[in-house]
Formats: sequence, C-alpha cells, structure tokens
Amino acid sequence: MTAGAAGGAVALREMRWWDIDAVLGLEAELFPEDAWSAGMFWSELAGARGPRRSRAYLVAEREGGGLAGYGGLGAAGGTGDVMTLGVTRAYQGTGLGARLLAALLDAAAGFGCHEVLLEVRMDNERAQRLYTRFGFRPVGIRRGYYQPGGQDALVMRLELPPGGREGHRGSPPEGGGERHRERHREHRRERHKESGRE
Repeated sequence: MTAGAAGGAVALREMRWWDIDAVLGLEAELFPEDAWSAGMFWSELAGARGPRRSRAYLVAEREGGGLAGYGGLGAAGGTGDVMTLGVTRAYQGTGLGARLLAALLDAAAGFGCHEVLLEVRMDNERAQRLYTRFGFRPVGIRRGYYQPGGQDALVMRLELPPGGREGHRGSPPEGGGERHRERHREHRRERHKESGRE
C-alpha cells in the first residue's frame, strides 16, 4: 500500500471487467482526445486470463474505494509492450506511476519477456525521465504516431536480464512521472500524454 497525495492508501490489484466503467471515467479525465472505448478494454482483458494469457492489466485502488490509476502490458514472442499507464492528478508525484510501471515489468518477466518496449511523446520529458530511471533507452522515432495531432513518438526499450527485473540495477524506488500512456497503432491506441502526466 502507498499513501497518496489525496491522503488515502492505494493498493494494486488485477483489473477486472467490473472496473471498466471506473477506468473509462479516468480515461475521459486523462486522455480526453483519444480515450479508449469499453470495447477496447474488454478486448484487452479477454487476453489477461486463462492458460494462453498474454496481457496483464492492473488498477490502483484507493482505500475506501475508487481508482487512482491503472496500467496494462501485452506480451508476444518474448517482447513486452507497455500498452497504457495513467495516474489521476490527485496522485501524481506520489510514486504511484513508478509503482505501476514496476508491476508491469514484473509481469513482463513472468511472461518470459527478454525486452519491453514503449512509445512516449517526444516532448514528454517527465515520462522519459521516469523510463530512463527504470533503464529504458531510446531506440527510434515514429513520426506522426499520436493521433489526432500527428505528434512524434520516441520508442524506448528495456532489456530484461535472465531471471527477471530483480537483476536489473536500473529499477528505481517509487517516485514521480505519473500519467503515462502508450498505445499501439494496430488498435489505434496512439497517445502518451502528460498534461501533468505521462
């Protein structure tokens, strides 16, 4: 559990279908221009359970109810992709974004991934600092990746050591850099904002 700026403790747990309505409310707050639909979350959660699961989705639940953030990761062929990561404004700066990212990287290791990729807006220095502290390094640029608006995306990569994230010295303590969002073009999930986050 982590104490947030709003005063309540926050616990991470698996995202379930009954969380979708609350997550959609956060989507509207954090990503008003390109919020995911309920159908997109249903599609992602369908891959988060069962023997062939390839997704890991988490929510950060406040003590007493309500969500302070969420995140998701997809895995295929030994590569993990951070699909989404968002923290409400009230909990930015509390370390919750870093905590969610750490949990997603642990999930990637559990899937047997040897690397994790993500996209971040070129002008989103706050998010880039968070990722750099975790050991992500720039590997390329995707022109016009974020729609609408056509902003460029910086592609970043983290190599996971054998045995999982515990062997990676770049993993930081909790801290800053909240509201990160990475979306993939095949589902038109193009964004990574930081109107205070990402």
